[in-house]
Amino acid sequence: MPKVVIVGAGPTGATLALMLAQRGVPITLIEAARDFKRQFRGEALMPSGLDALSQMGLNPLLKTIPHRPLSAWEFWLNDRRLFRVDEPLGSARPCTLVSQPPLLEALVQAAQRNPNFEWIAGTTVKDLLWQSDGEASQTENRVTGVHLTDGRTLQADLVIGADGRASVIRQKAELTLKTQPKSIDVLWFKLPAPSGYAADNRFCTVVKSGRVFSLFHGAEEGKMHLAWAIAPEEPTEQKDWATTFAALVPPELVEHFRAVGDNISSPLRLSVVVGRCDRWHRPGLLLLGDAAHPMSPVRAQGINLALRDVIVAINHLVPVLQRSENAASAAIDRALVSIQAEREPEIIQAQKLQAHEASRGELLRRFEVLRQGLSQFSPLVGPLVKRVWTQQQRPLREGITPVRLEV
Repeated sequence: MPKVVIVGAGPTGATLALMLAQRGVPITLIEAARDFKRQFRGEALMPSGLDALSQMGLNPLLKTIPHRPLSAWEFWLNDRRLFRVDEPLGSARPCTLVSQPPLLEALVQAAQRNPNFEWIAGTTVKDLLWQSDGEASQTENRVTGVHLTDGRTLQADLVIGADGRASVIRQKAELTLKTQPKSIDVLWFKLPAPSGYAADNRFCTVVKSGRVFSLFHGAEEGKMHLAWAIAPEEPTEQKDWATTFAALVPPELVEHFRAVGDNISSPLRLSVVVGRCDRWHRPGLLLLGDAAHPMSPVRAQGINLALRDVIVAINHLVPVLQRSENAASAAIDRALVSIQAEREPEIIQAQKLQAHEASRGELLRRFEVLRQGLSQFSPLVGPLVKRVWTQQQRPLREGITPVRLEV
């Protein structure tokens, strides 16, 4: 049976490796890090992502790791709540926060129960292995494996790059990422959660005094997260963050921020990259997830779209990979074209919707008169804004195109 090498053990790579291994495909999963204990990983599973996990039979696994549903979404302008809308907003399940490190560990451990699965951690890919084809240039040749930094060479019938927005595989395959103009970066903080916040875990977005930020209780017990939007050129200057936040958060949280000032973590700067490759594949190679289409942080689409990528990839690849080896190469390459063709429309539309929502936040941030008006008349305009916002969230929550596991 054809062999597959997957580079990157994030949600895309780890889930895809498990699904293929369970279906008898020989898999090698390579991860540059030795463990999954990184400072930041996206946590929000929208109903579309939860549905993808359910279709893949991973609900029992999800129950074994730290997770926490959101109870509501709140929007505050100048110390007044514009509106609150309770989860699940008409969906079957509420948006749920999941701790990624234990999720990835559980996925890899499940994959390791399959005899056809190989796990290589703490080793990076140095280059791709190409099959020479006469006078053709390298980019017209077929990828036949990877060279590792420890000197090993792994042969493969298919290499899948799931190694994130800075994908080495994408660079080595000379597949160009076309990025959108950069509008924000994010400073990420953690601090002790207020008493009672876990029981009413609302995702609270605040626009005040030219700043935009969001608060919520993460999957980790007792930890509040704060995402602070900044301009890309804005320096990460040292501030009295407790005082800064206390002047901006909703009134009910002011005293808490003053009390926990010494326990607010140093900010982690997240460079936001949004874009898409015109082409996700070369003969013998496929990009998925952030390697092919890094997403904006707006409404946490990255992990959810990646899991939907996995389902479509499984549908197209498994029937091909389970055939005899002699017929595999041409059929694999046709499947790669089909995977991009099926997934690309949703990615394009999701990025447009993210940009539209971000533009509305930017208008509120820039124009004090608009903030003042909406804030002053929030009892009147709040219900209308709530209704429009809720309706517009459905595509980003439920998915834009149908995705069903078929194999």
